Amino acid sequence: MRRIALINQKGGVGKTTVTANLGAALARAGKRVVVVDLDPQANLTLYLGVELAGGEPSTYRVLTGEASFESALRATTTPNLRILPTDIHLSGAELEISGTKGREGLLRRALDVWRTEHARRRPGEEPADYVLYDCPPSLGLLSLNALSASDEVFLVVQTQFLALQGMSKLVEVIELVKQKLHPGLKLTGIVPCLYDSRMRLAREVLSELRHYFPAQVFRTPISTNVKLAESPSFAKTIFEYAPESIGARDFASLAHEVLTQEALESSQPVAAESASKGKKRGALESFARSSVAASLSPAVEPPPVAPPSTPLPSRPPSPLPSPLPFSPTPKRVPRKTPVGEAPGSVPPRSNKVTPPGPRPVEIGRPVPAPLPPSSPPSDPLTASAPAAAPRRVRSKPTGSS
Repeated sequence: MRRIALINQKGGVGKTTVTANLGAALARAGKRVVVVDLDPQANLTLYLGVELAGGEPSTYRVLTGEASFESALRATTTPNLRILPTDIHLSGAELEISGTKGREGLLRRALDVWRTEHARRRPGEEPADYVLYDCPPSLGLLSLNALSASDEVFLVVQTQFLALQGMSKLVEVIELVKQKLHPGLKLTGIVPCLYDSRMRLAREVLSELRHYFPAQVFRTPISTNVKLAESPSFAKTIFEYAPESIGARDFASLAHEVLTQEALESSQPVAAESASKGKKRGALESFARSSVAASLSPAVEPPPVAPPSTPLPSRPPSPLPSPLPFSPTPKRVPRKTPVGEAPGSVPPRSNKVTPPGPRPVEIGRPVPAPLPPSSPPSDPLTASAPAAAPRRVRSKPTGSS
């Protein structure tokens, strides 16, 4: 059973939205999911459409010991998804449990009792596959109880500049809880939320997160989506309200990455076993190559190889390929400039047609008689055009009549 705390001391970064919709996505994938509302504002309880009447079991009564963890669970409209709801009474829980001994581990002990009772009824089976804690926007006793009852931490970060300022403080708190309360606690995921790819600032913040936390930042950021903002008012998850929206696509991809983490963690013992086998095999190979193994086993000399009775024919060397014929580029002879012509000028093109030379006379064939000289041909245009009439010149009138 994976126990994950979704935490950030800054409010309005999307912790409740991620807890509700990531739990719904994991439940749709066939996992048994329990979400725990540790925020006194009870936003997660309202998001999933659960209403508590006065005196019903809640997170407040579980922390004070008035109710068990299992009795306070409520079903939701999503199959395989249950919630531990809360109400406004949780706001005074920190003052009431501040003087209790072991106040940081109250939720962890209640969770252990639930697991023990379930294992007694069904041996070898966990009561749930995932437990997600929606932490309040503070680092008080409620957040410490969530961290103490978890094995993993998901940081929900808004892709803005001010959201990066609290990252160092959160990492310090996680390390402090790891040293004092829960040595097995580890940071396994960072969820970028309210991401707008059109803004350069959002892209730069996401790039910085991936630079400093390359193994923890999920590849899928939760984009800004109107459907995600509208779904809590209808008390529905994004998969019930707008299953074709961008928000539903982002949370489905995020759930796939979380399930991939689980598959990789389950394959680590097999990889460790194969690595130990490889070490043993390497030790055996090094011992076989050592001088101790050579002294223990007698050396066996290979039998001598007799020379061949007849010498093998030598292979004639292959002839070298003949070089390709090389045709040099003909040199260009510069044109001689005639006398009286400017150098570099282009000579005018002559319109004179050179008459063809005499044809060779074949032997045994009579030579035709030469044709009589003919008169030069007249211009057809001038020959066919009529003679132009003389132009009459009019005299200019004078000033006298």
